[in-house]
Amino acid sequence: MDADGGGPGGTDPTDPANSTTPATLADLAAALRTEAERTNGRRLLTIHGDRDACLDAAYTALDAAGVDDDGVTLLTTREGFRYDRLRPKHADQLLGTTRDAVVCDAFAEFSPNAVGQSVGAVDGGGLYVLLAPPLDGWPDRRDDFDESLAVPPFGVDDVTGRFRTRVVDTLRSHPGVAVYDAARESVERDGLTGAGAPPPEPGPRVPDDPAFPAAAYEACLTRDQSRALRELERLRSPGEAVVVEADRGRGKSSAAGLAAGALAAAGRDVLVTAPSFDGAAALFERARALLADLGALAGGGADPDDESDSDADPARDADPNRTDRTDRTLTATGGGRVRFERPADAAPAAADADAVVVDEAAALPVHVLGSFLDAPAAAFVTTVHGYEGAGRGFSVRFRDRLADADAGVTEVRLDDPIRYARDDPVESWAFRALLLDARPPVAAAVDEATPGTVDYRALGADDLAADEHLLREAFGLLVLAHYRTEPNDLARLLDAPNLSVRALSHRGRVVSVALLAREGGLDADTRAGMYRGERVRGNMVPDVLTSQLRDPEAGEPVGYRVMRIATHHAVRSRGLGSRLLSAVADEFGADADYLSTGFGATPELLGFWVDNGFRTVHLSTTRNGASGEHSAVMLRPTGDAGRALADRTAARFRDRVGAVLSDALHDADPDVVRATLRACEADPTPLVDCSDYEWRVVVGAAYGTGLYDAAPRPFRRLALAYLLGTESEPTADLDPREERLLVEKVLQGRPWEAVAADLGYHSPGECMRALGAAYRPLVDAYGGSVAREERARLDD
Repeated sequence: MDADGGGPGGTDPTDPANSTTPATLADLAAALRTEAERTNGRRLLTIHGDRDACLDAAYTALDAAGVDDDGVTLLTTREGFRYDRLRPKHADQLLGTTRDAVVCDAFAEFSPNAVGQSVGAVDGGGLYVLLAPPLDGWPDRRDDFDESLAVPPFGVDDVTGRFRTRVVDTLRSHPGVAVYDAARESVERDGLTGAGAPPPEPGPRVPDDPAFPAAAYEACLTRDQSRALRELERLRSPGEAVVVEADRGRGKSSAAGLAAGALAAAGRDVLVTAPSFDGAAALFERARALLADLGALAGGGADPDDESDSDADPARDADPNRTDRTDRTLTATGGGRVRFERPADAAPAAADADAVVVDEAAALPVHVLGSFLDAPAAAFVTTVHGYEGAGRGFSVRFRDRLADADAGVTEVRLDDPIRYARDDPVESWAFRALLLDARPPVAAAVDEATPGTVDYRALGADDLAADEHLLREAFGLLVLAHYRTEPNDLARLLDAPNLSVRALSHRGRVVSVALLAREGGLDADTRAGMYRGERVRGNMVPDVLTSQLRDPEAGEPVGYRVMRIATHHAVRSRGLGSRLLSAVADEFGADADYLSTGFGATPELLGFWVDNGFRTVHLSTTRNGASGEHSAVMLRPTGDAGRALADRTAARFRDRVGAVLSDALHDADPDVVRATLRACEADPTPLVDCSDYEWRVVVGAAYGTGLYDAAPRPFRRLALAYLLGTESEPTADLDPREERLLVEKVLQGRPWEAVAADLGYHSPGECMRALGAAYRPLVDAYGGSVAREERARLDD
């Protein structure tokens, strides 16, 4: 920022040479609106000072700018305004909408997410108005969001203001951002860029030989959108995959909706999935509109089992074609349809549809995305730099899966904004302030990194805040580590007192990074409250072990949870992640009792954590709605208290998991169950303590004509003992198919017919015989004198 406070993109109103600088708020707002309309861009007006004065000033500014009340949304916790009002925590309701102005009251419930979710709703020619406390003191002010960062045992005084400092710096330096001091009634920065009208953008185009109806192309708003629709015609042919990427506000979901509607009009069954149905609303609306324009809309179908619509409206409910959250299917007159399923349900149904469209694909795990490649044709539509901040992770992580797929892959990117002109200063401000475009180093800078060439280092919050390049590299890698990263995560990284960042660098460039959360170390009163079911923020592992698994002392030891760990895609599979975890354990071992992690369990991830010394203590009984995964909790003790916690929790897992597998986990992936049990360090010896009668039943089924169904209990105990077996215990040697048979039939209690079909046995009878054969090595490994005598009797 210039010393005079003007800076680029804004003139200094105290300079006599700037005679055209607006002198009043009304003049400033009018000038900003005029320039925004001329450029088809947006402008940001920051009003800071006392809250009441800022709200009054916002009215003055919007009136002077000529913004109609109906075109304004005010994000505030207060009530009684003439504008449309939302609480800041509900700012996500603005996604996909268009407003002439959005006013964000940052005095209460302010969060980075609220800004990221609301700023894109402002139309070209509109204003984004930010109301803030005095900017010089804003970073030192604490509010609701800071309370959420103050996880026990830390208090709100331990939270810092680095993120707000970042925001203030961008407000005072970024082009297109005006700053008005409501207390002094003075214009600090006018935010005028002097830009003229942009050159006209080429309009949408109807191809000479479209496979989709011309009406679909005529509904496009930009040339980019019609080009994307042309590529989506490939979904008519089996074996095709289309990837559509764009920044938010480019009309990618609308293009996908037009494609879905065109396919349904042609009699195709189109399965749509997204992290939530609300996230696919724009897609469904465009599909519905196209079917209606074509005269092909037969009706919509409300989900009779969805009782989540608490705002029932009889008139609205009577409309068969409504596309709100309870309407999940559009039906075409020719028999085609567009239907929605949540990701966990859509994955197994993909092969039965004619085409699958995955909206906001970056917000789903890669293995879930890969399952949609089983569909005859699939489209993956995603935001590159959206408020989730996950698009680049999708680009990097999903490319490998696409490269291995049999489908022909077509990629298309939309660059032209729908609502405003390119190079909009408000969009670039949001990218800069919220770090939406953070990315790791280029591959060429790190491709020679190995465990022997890297340096282990702590990335302190002060270091990150002071070094934009370092912050972008580290945060860019963390974005890759998780399929859903949001602006709030940036504020947590900079301000939360319980978080630490550790990294490996190669020639000064970040190649691997771990985000750690301090947990536990809770006082007796907090632990007692947690045991009673009170939510204690930021203590995920102690909370699970205490409130769910009923260990009243689980919150006393201090642990560091590895929230995320990521290695640059150019140097994966070189041992850098393991090198980083080893260094973390060495550093924190003296100050912590254990390291922990929690994640959606897959065999591959479980194997990685086992290789790094972590052991299973819990597998959740519910699935993640987006990924369909059960979450695993794993511990790596670093001290005596951590070892005691891990030992007793693992033993309890051993004792209860058999019953859970036959109930809540009866449909869990057998390979996940196998890997989870193998990763548990509990002693399996108590499980083989069967009665003489039980041993005779098992031996009879293994070596004679006995039946598993006669007494399942000992079979379950022996199956668990085998799958939990360690190198120090007697072991048998079963192949993966036999182990899956133990899981599906013996532990999960699935019907013989289903098990036989799933594992490829010709009949239930063959499956039964295979189970008996699988128990022979278990009898030999674990059986005592009674088992040997029974086998000898059968051999005679």
